[in-house]
Formats: sequence, C-alpha cells, structure tokens
Amino acid sequence: MVRYGKEHKSETRRRIIETAGRRFKRDGIDGSGVSTLMKDAGLTNGAFYAHFESKDDLVTTAVADQLKAQAENVVARAAPGRAGLEQIVRGYLSPQHRDSLADGCPNAALLDEIGRCTDTTRQAYTDGVLVLIDGIAARMAPEDPPSARVKALSLLGLMAGTLQLARALTDSQLAHELLDQGISNVLALLDAEQRV
Repeated sequence: MVRYGKEHKSETRRRIIETAGRRFKRDGIDGSGVSTLMKDAGLTNGAFYAHFESKDDLVTTAVADQLKAQAENVVARAAPGRAGLEQIVRGYLSPQHRDSLADGCPNAALLDEIGRCTDTTRQAYTDGVLVLIDGIAARMAPEDPPSARVKALSLLGLMAGTLQLARALTDSQLAHELLDQGISNVLALLDAEQRV
C-alpha cells in the first residue's frame, strides 16, 4: 500500500475544495452530490471522508475559500480609491462575469442556498463577506472604512442581485442592458456618496 505524505493530502484537499467551489457555483449546492464532486477532483467517493466530515463541512470550507479568493483576486488587486471601486463594479457587472458561473462570484451564484445552509456555513459566509466589504469600504471612505461598511454591503447586494437577474434572463440584449444599467446605478450611488 502506497503511503502519501502530508503535502499530498493537503494538495488533494485543496483540489477538492477548488473543484467543489466551481461545481457549487455552476450547479448549486443541492445539485452537487459528493460522488460528482469527487469525480470532478479525480478521486473516489471513499477518499472524501479522509478530508471532510460531511458534505456540509465541504460546503462551509468551499464557501469560505471562494470568498477569500474573491477578496484576494478582485478586491485587493483593484486600484485604490474611486478608480478601484469602478474597476470592481465594471468587472463584476460584465458580460464575461455573467457568463462565468463556475469561475464567478459565490454571492450571485449561491446566496439563495447559503441562506438555507447550516449556521456554520452561514458564519463562514458572513466572515468572508465582511472581508470583501472591508476592502470595498476602504475604497469608499479611506479615512474611516468602518463608517462605509453597511453602504459597501448594500453596494454588494445591488451588484449581486443585478448579476443574478442578468443570468436568469433568456433575452441576451435585455441582460446586457441590465448590466449596463446596474453599472450606472452603482456609480450614481457612489457619486451621491461623494457629494454628501
């Protein structure tokens, strides 16, 4: 019997988390069974329990991982200040993001299911969203980011809702117009915030 080191186990766990995160966003949490998730990762069902106690455990871990990746790869890499906010908004409400369910935002893809998940998953979601919000708030009010936290959360809600609607529409022209209007709405809110 071949023995693998800790590094192999860690890499395998990482692969399961990443592939599960993409599958959850594409097919939903309820639409993704353990056997499908493990097949995506190139592993057997039996290997699952060497890494996770339950599917709920994996969901919690994958949701946290997806939000962490969004904070690191989108929000943290955006330019400082207003330019960074506009960069985030335009990228989020883009046709490319709309069409990239598996690689897109976990908020727009999973929000309705997360609300029905375990308290542990909902807490992991809350913790991850707060990191995103703090990054956005730091661009909205660099002198006092905590003062902009609720406004940043509202901004994320507006963007996620707009993206969800655009993904649901079969009329691609209408979906595109909705994304454009969403950008205009968010930027108008940001401009109104600066005038106050």
